[in-house]
Amino acid sequence: MITFLTGIALLIVGYFTYGKFVEKVFGVKDERATPAYVNSDGVDYVPMSTPKNSLIQLLNIAGTGPIFGPIMGALYGPVAFIWIVIGCIFAGAVHDYLTGMISIRNRGAHLPELASKFLGKAMKHVVNAFAVLLLLLVGTVFVSTPASLLHVLMDGKIALGVIIGAIFLYYILATLLPVDKIIGRFYPYFGALLVISAVGVGVTLVATGAPIPELSLSNFHPDNAPIFPLIFFTITCGALSGFHATQTPIISRTTQREKQGRKIFYGMMIAEGIIAMIWAAAAMSLFDGYNGLNEVLAAGGPGAVVSDVSIAMLGAIGGTLAILGVVILPITSGDTAFRSARMIIAEYLNIAQKKLSKRLLIAVPLFVVSVILTQIDFNILWRYFSWANQATAVIALFVGAMYLYIAKKNYFIPLIPGAFMLVMVITYILNAQIGFRMSVSASWIGGFIGTAILMVLFFITARRNRVYNIALEEDISDWKQSA
Repeated sequence: MITFLTGIALLIVGYFTYGKFVEKVFGVKDERATPAYVNSDGVDYVPMSTPKNSLIQLLNIAGTGPIFGPIMGALYGPVAFIWIVIGCIFAGAVHDYLTGMISIRNRGAHLPELASKFLGKAMKHVVNAFAVLLLLLVGTVFVSTPASLLHVLMDGKIALGVIIGAIFLYYILATLLPVDKIIGRFYPYFGALLVISAVGVGVTLVATGAPIPELSLSNFHPDNAPIFPLIFFTITCGALSGFHATQTPIISRTTQREKQGRKIFYGMMIAEGIIAMIWAAAAMSLFDGYNGLNEVLAAGGPGAVVSDVSIAMLGAIGGTLAILGVVILPITSGDTAFRSARMIIAEYLNIAQKKLSKRLLIAVPLFVVSVILTQIDFNILWRYFSWANQATAVIALFVGAMYLYIAKKNYFIPLIPGAFMLVMVITYILNAQIGFRMSVSASWIGGFIGTAILMVLFFITARRNRVYNIALEEDISDWKQSA
């Protein structure tokens, strides 16, 4: 219990200390007009309040990641708490904040455009492919996951196909309609349900004195699984996730003032970290250790753990509400995944999105592909998702490092976690069965050599960008003329 409570306390302190430090280093210009006003189009660029933007951002980035990932990460034992806390404060929240703020400075641009500008034009095509693939996978799987949970919750009274169809219909509307019509209107209520359910589980853990294991030297390195690099690909949302880099530009286009960025981007990542801590603790404490948790996961997956925890800790009514909160998570990330994919493709092809016909031109093929993908077994393909997700996070961190380097500010803030995760990303794909299947020692050597080479290329590019004085932000006067 002490490890758990200390971890949550550190996350909160991290927001008020390290979050403030990152904000100061970035250099907020609160008098500068934001994309919500300068590029207002009534569709994607719409000013919204900080509370509304914060809850939308939390739901956008959450998905089932900060619940399912930490539940599976609980198999590692209390060491999972360390990665959630350190990863969230020094990597994930930094990643989300810098992505959101740099996007605000650049017309609400998505990651492919930012990567093209700061890392080189070739990166635009690479990151665009990564981002669209990532979003299609997320959107498609976040149709089937909540549909299955709802099907079970309703005892199979409504056919699974009907539920899937209803979720797809909702996704289509959320993708096409202006951001304030569905997402801006309903997300605050969904966010409240998510927060209440997570807080309910957390308070019950503390009130009942749940046997949450403490971190010690004896359980720091569990025998059941190697920590490095697997834990970084098991627990992503809640610590560090490249998927967030595809979501923050949605809110960078609705943020009213730059000063709100720390609450919206850094703060909501901290909130996600707290949710991850709660579900990891619940999974560790309620199933009699590793073997019991492993049996439940093998029988019904993370969804079964969610159901058992919710009912056991909150009763029938409270448990059902908690399960509904978990159902909402993938739905509210699936819809914005498709919306982000539409926006990224539109940006890539330079297709204005004010007219509905232009939005349909991109959205219809997206949903056709997604429907086809629902018919495919994702067991193999989805294994690549975690790797692609963290590779995207590395790219976003290096974009942040390049921005700060050109600005002659403390670029080590994103560069250190970016370089660390780059080692893990390369090592993982070299060793994994879905990768090159190299030996563990050879994979680690390859990871460090590959990172060293890419770091040299980063600094060569950074110095060239500083010499040529790459513009850090779009000129507002030109922006107004093009809007």
